[in-house]
Amino acid sequence: MTPDAAAVLLPFPAPVAPTQRLTLFAVRRMAAFGLNDAHAANAMLCGFGLGYRRPLILLRAFMHELATDSSRAIRIAPCCALRMTEDEAHMLGALAAACEDSRNAAGHLASLTGRAINNPALSAAMAYNDALADMGRPMAG
Repeated sequence: MTPDAAAVLLPFPAPVAPTQRLTLFAVRRMAAFGLNDAHAANAMLCGFGLGYRRPLILLRAFMHELATDSSRAIRIAPCCALRMTEDEAHMLGALAAACEDSRNAAGHLASLTGRAINNPALSAAMAYNDALADMGRPMAG
């Protein structure tokens, strides 16, 4: 792949913050191998410790809502990619903004799914962000 093609397909750099990076990895694994992917669960266990189950289940719920409500295909890069697709950037943006700026999060979700109203996905994003905040690891906006 040429550098120009990579810049078109993966226009955004991968996040540097550990919580966002772990979230992106888990999203990619679940998108590629299913919501019950063992590697995603193990990554969350290693990243969040014994309290990993709550954020894992809420991230699964978020992914499920996106998959069922989206009117278009959502582009996900391979787990090893050092950059993100536009859709992945919208996912992380929605998750990060869910509690502090729900209008911004709703805008990310609308761009991601092609639908104006995404209340179940927004609720799941808020719950995921709350779970991370309770652990002292909030998503940075």
